[in-house]
Amino acid sequence: MAGRKRHSAEDIVRKLRRADELAAEGRTGEQIAADLEVSAATLHNWRRQYGGMDRDAAKELKELREQNGRLKRLLADAELEKDALREIAKGKF
Repeated sequence: MAGRKRHSAEDIVRKLRRADELAAEGRTGEQIAADLEVSAATLHNWRRQYGGMDRDAAKELKELREQNGRLKRLLADAELEKDALREIAKGKF
C-alpha cells in the first residue's frame, strides 16, 4: 500500500486548475481524479476548501495557518505559566 502524500497548498491549486481543464475536455470525475493521482473524495474536499483561490492566496493561507498555530502554542504556554504561578501563590509563605 502506498503511503500518503501531503500536497502543498500551491500544488492543490495547480491540480485543481488541471482538473478544470480536464473537465472542459469532457472527462468524468473519476477519470480526472485518476489522472491527478488522488481520490474523487480528495478532489471534492480540495474544491470545497481551495476552490477559487490562486497560488498566492493558497500560500498566504498556509502561512496564516502556521502563524496561528505558533500563536496558539504561545498562548497555551503563557496560560500554563499563569496557572503555575497561581498554584504557588496559594501556598503559605
